[in-house]
Amino acid sequence: MSDRIETSTVEERHADEVHCYLTTTGRTSGQPHEIEIWFAPVGNTVYLMNGGGAARPPGQSDWVLNLRNDPVATVRIGDRQYRGVARSVEFDSDEHERARDMLVGKYQEGWKDLTEWRATAIPVAIDLMRE
Repeated sequence: MSDRIETSTVEERHADEVHCYLTTTGRTSGQPHEIEIWFAPVGNTVYLMNGGGAARPPGQSDWVLNLRNDPVATVRIGDRQYRGVARSVEFDSDEHERARDMLVGKYQEGWKDLTEWRATAIPVAIDLMRE
């Protein structure tokens, strides 16, 4: 990351990317933990959702638990890497509904029905710092 100020937003640079790579700090190990995940950028915030898998209930994936323990994360999109701070998206807020709508809207075409995922998954926001 450099000290230069970027005038375009993460949304403008990366809206068409399919995945981002989220690196959290393991809450037990203290080691970096990277996952590939769907995302929706808005300005310099990326929205992610956790849920829909059979292994754990929504909000209980390692990456979510890691962010609850240490909200500082790294997000790599394309060939760029950003530092950010995760925050919960208030349940049933306008932001909560927008995040769900954006993620489902981005990934619905070509995938199985995402209706249940939209209804049950938990959105997480990561506010990215300027490069």
